[in-house]
Amino acid sequence: MSSLSDSTLPKVKIACIGGSGLYNLEAFELQEDREMHTPFGAPSDKIRIGTLAGQPVAFLPRHGRHHSYLPAEVPHRANIHALKQLGVEWIISISAVGSLREEKAPGHVVLPDQFVDRTKGRAPCTFFGRGIVAHIAFAHPVSHLLQEALYDASLEAGATVHKGGTYVNMEGPQFSTLAESNTYRAAGYDIIGMTNVVEAKLAREAEMAYATMAMVTDYDCWHPEHDSVTVESVIGWLRKNTALSQQVLLKAIPKIAALGPCPSHTALKNAILTQPAHWPAETAAKLDLIIGKYRG
Repeated sequence: MSSLSDSTLPKVKIACIGGSGLYNLEAFELQEDREMHTPFGAPSDKIRIGTLAGQPVAFLPRHGRHHSYLPAEVPHRANIHALKQLGVEWIISISAVGSLREEKAPGHVVLPDQFVDRTKGRAPCTFFGRGIVAHIAFAHPVSHLLQEALYDASLEAGATVHKGGTYVNMEGPQFSTLAESNTYRAAGYDIIGMTNVVEAKLAREAEMAYATMAMVTDYDCWHPEHDSVTVESVIGWLRKNTALSQQVLLKAIPKIAALGPCPSHTALKNAILTQPAHWPAETAAKLDLIIGKYRG
């Protein structure tokens, strides 16, 4: 089991978090399944470390490789912290979503650049508190550099891809009511899912660039010709989307490896309000991997 003092941890700059239906990467050249330990508990599963398209990559199934976690149960803080331990700077979030727009059809790729949080009672969406306060800028929650790399890779992989749009994060685990679906459409949202907003917030606090590659599986329940969402129909599209997402990743990974610094990588600069002299020792120790460089 890895710990913060484990000097044998490999340095991996790129990570992929796989959503529903994506529990492994077929083209992945596996080196090891590493069990990780964090101050926030265990991540969703062991982290698979290997190479993809010739580049070191870490892969983590968001819901566990046997899909054991409900959306509200995903240990996001542990997941992000574990990737931070590995040296990850770029996170690709692959997520199954419903579409709220006719033109964003099942089988399409959507690269949202905004999130709306409609969750309640979720696990903490911040690393801070307990004596250390920080407020990060989150107006633009997605890394533009990472989004561009995924867009170019999607086109090269032959995907129908939509760049931009708003991902509304519902509570779940139930799918939407018709009234909810129509409300989200009226608000101008584009796609709907159950997991990404907390992930994006924590990645920003951990100074990691983040972008969602949303794989459309259904039309939620608003569409007159697709008036309900069933697990059976979703699973069918999940299987098709899994193959496509892996083709996109093979094109994207070399592009991401060549990227320079991203503003996300210094997101905490000037964001921590509590002066280091007043950081409680226990909290500071827990957050050392994230805030240690700002001790002054």
